[in-house]
Amino acid sequence: MRAAAVLALAILLAGCAATPPRPQRATAAGALGERAATLATRLIGAPYRSGGSTPDGFDCSGLVAYVYRELGVALPRTAAEQRAALGRVPAAALAPGDLVFFSTPADHVGIYLGGGEFVHAPGTGRAVERARLDSPYFILGYAGGGRVAGP
Repeated sequence: MRAAAVLALAILLAGCAATPPRPQRATAAGALGERAATLATRLIGAPYRSGGSTPDGFDCSGLVAYVYRELGVALPRTAAEQRAALGRVPAAALAPGDLVFFSTPADHVGIYLGGGEFVHAPGTGRAVERARLDSPYFILGYAGGGRVAGP
């Protein structure tokens, strides 16, 4: 009898784990994140410039600071400061507009789009681009996610 109860509990728990999450109501942070992801996507192709924080040229943290400044949110300037200023978000809970941080080996940051993709300013000689979190380079350097609160 006891084995049957354990088996039934295991089947019940397995079914709960497989249940997809319920859609959440839109929140102010969610709407801000969606707008940030959309704006970041529009900046794809902008040139990289060390220390840059305008469409004339971005570095990674300058891109993030610019996007959120355009949406009325002031963020610190460097990737390390941005990471320290935000609450942590587990990788499984990332939402559009969340920041994704890397140690590659320098601090690096991008804006999550959803579906495993993010926008970032990769470095000298390259333009702002879309990348995937599951690429080997970013898997090895992934340092966490953070969520920006609304103004």
